[in-house]
Amino acid sequence: MLLRENAKDIGLLILRVPAMALFLIHGWPKLMRMPAIFSSFADPIGLGVGPTAAIAIVVETVCALLVVVGLFTRWAAVPIVTFLLVAGLIHHAADSVQKKEFALIYAVPFLVLIFTGGGKYALDAVLQARRAKDR
Repeated sequence: MLLRENAKDIGLLILRVPAMALFLIHGWPKLMRMPAIFSSFADPIGLGVGPTAAIAIVVETVCALLVVVGLFTRWAAVPIVTFLLVAGLIHHAADSVQKKEFALIYAVPFLVLIFTGGGKYALDAVLQARRAKDR
């Protein structure tokens, strides 16, 4: 009975934590070699290599970490989905489906989280409960 009542929130936790932790792991090396990235990063929408690299690092680390812990989940997922769609549909536009696949598949769980939020096992739920208690 307890599992059935919490199934949606457990599902969101399972969706949120492993997928986003892997995405964070994907972005961590960029953060660790930041100076080198600023000179060699792709610039698919014409912002410049430096700004595009900075955006990628923030999206793949800060936003991913926020989603992992469930803090500002919906808002943190928006730049991630945008980043992944740009990667999959613009940066890899001329590439094979296999090259686009990583970005497009990764976009799906983040897109789900934009609509659902992180669930009750996220810091967002803790903050919401505190706000409700203070009222």
